[in-house]
Amino acid sequence: MSSGASVLFDAPGPRARLRHHLYSLLVVIALVAAGWWLFDAFADKGQFTAEKWKPFLESGVWETYLLPGLRGTLLAAAISIVGALFFGMLFGILRLSDHRWVRWTAGAVVELARAIPVLILMIFLFALFGEYKLFRSDDLALAAVVIALVIYNASVIAEIVRAGIKALPKGQSEAAVALGLRKGQLMRLVLLPQAVTAMLPALVSQMVVVLKDTALGYQITYVELVRSGQQVGASQQNTIPALMVVAVIMISLNLALTFLATRLEKRLRSRRKKGGAVLAADSVLTDAAPGVDLTTK
Repeated sequence: MSSGASVLFDAPGPRARLRHHLYSLLVVIALVAAGWWLFDAFADKGQFTAEKWKPFLESGVWETYLLPGLRGTLLAAAISIVGALFFGMLFGILRLSDHRWVRWTAGAVVELARAIPVLILMIFLFALFGEYKLFRSDDLALAAVVIALVIYNASVIAEIVRAGIKALPKGQSEAAVALGLRKGQLMRLVLLPQAVTAMLPALVSQMVVVLKDTALGYQITYVELVRSGQQVGASQQNTIPALMVVAVIMISLNLALTFLATRLEKRLRSRRKKGGAVLAADSVLTDAAPGVDLTTK
């Protein structure tokens, strides 16, 4: 069998490979042409002149607009990611509870949270907090952005956690229960550590979504990067260059987050391949049942 063969489809022959290369070349040409067309259109409007880009070489623009916006984006994203991970893990585990009423309640909360658009939730919470003065006026927008992002993304992460845990082999759960582990110990010491590695790519994708969705706070006057970029464009009459700078910053943040998560995933997988996970599980089971011999005969 050819090295390019798969269990899902046959390996492409010479003509198929030629077609694939031709299609790829056509797509690249189309993308380059579209990029050149956009560049030429912006250039005709004078968007690439030195005068348009000069403000970004001045510290005042960064200190007044971009750095406060970047700080607001990172603050909202950091709090939202931590909160979404915590409540996502919690509700994901609750959806696997042995008690029916707990499963149904957690499932209803998760499904309801997933069904509400984030922007509508932000606007509703902003109006609610302002009406009842639940936060200081300076913190109203931040609270609405963070809580809305936590509610929505926690519901998505809960489904990721539930699917990741259910994908693990049932034999591990049965062996741990047979050796005397309680449900909490089974989940915390055996299932979650192994499921995290499999869930990490999906969790990283959701973290990137959280980071990007902080830009929705613009609609409720929250000071974040996109809003600051538009303010720079309005004050300096260079909206397109300002948004390009904002796009570069956001892409850099997403790439940095993805890079860190990828390194963490590789490290976890390497430890698992070396038997770290197995040794940890054996030690857990030994502590739970010290009189049981777990060695392989």
